[in-house]
Amino acid sequence: MNDVAWFEVISGGMLTTVQDRGRSGYGSAGLTRSGAADRRSHDAANRLVGNRPDAATLEVTGGGLVVRSVGEAIVAVTGARSEVTVCDRPVGDWSRITLRNDDVLRIGIPDEGLRTYLAVRGGIDVPEVLGSRSTDTLSATGPSPVRGGTRLLVGAMADGLPDEEQIPPPAPMGDPVEIRVRTGPRDDWFTPASIRALFHETWTVTPRLDRVGIRFQGPGRLHRSRHDELPSEGMVPGSLQVPPEGQPVLFLVDHPVTGGYPVVAVTVTADLPIAAQLRPGKRVRFVPVR
Repeated sequence: MNDVAWFEVISGGMLTTVQDRGRSGYGSAGLTRSGAADRRSHDAANRLVGNRPDAATLEVTGGGLVVRSVGEAIVAVTGARSEVTVCDRPVGDWSRITLRNDDVLRIGIPDEGLRTYLAVRGGIDVPEVLGSRSTDTLSATGPSPVRGGTRLLVGAMADGLPDEEQIPPPAPMGDPVEIRVRTGPRDDWFTPASIRALFHETWTVTPRLDRVGIRFQGPGRLHRSRHDELPSEGMVPGSLQVPPEGQPVLFLVDHPVTGGYPVVAVTVTADLPIAAQLRPGKRVRFVPVR
């Protein structure tokens, strides 16, 4: 089944963007990879509907997406746990859902976490930009954010449906959330006391967060042991950069490709999906690993 001509977006919610696994190879042109902030949830949604891994989904930040199906479709909703309804009837997230013609699907505000993913069998079909359908919010590359009145075509990037119709969702976040990091490359730019504080204190997610990064607030500032100017260096997702005010910033998928402030640590790749689900007020503890 996949006779859908399109999805009609009734409400785009707080922020909904089209995302796939990102575009690579354009760092020299000032473009980061971008792509789904929580790739684990994005991939799970695609797997449930039998899509190829690089099919595009809708990344819904903060909930509120409402779409109407024109034709029939197979969809799945993963990521942050939210109330999902079809024509006002509750349906399960992290499971395969069948939509009939004119069905209206709503994704509520997450109970925990921040980003939810909607996959449709065949993928969201928008024009590729530099080999990807992802929206890079920092450089404004790719499709515009999804808003009410948008029509989203459904593509043909599907294989056979898997036997599994449900995937166990991740365990609830702890309090504080633990995020594993590797120190460096510029940890030697900070005092030993500040390095100890980074790993022993609890840091709170501030409202200053988006797909570019997350600003944290702690009990005190991280003090530098060196005050000379650092030449701009390449950045990667998960870089924990410390600007002059001394409060760390964790870069996410739409991060700048270079930065001039020292990076005290880098998040391990496996914990980037956890970081992507942090919301304001959440407490975090950084755990050093080798």
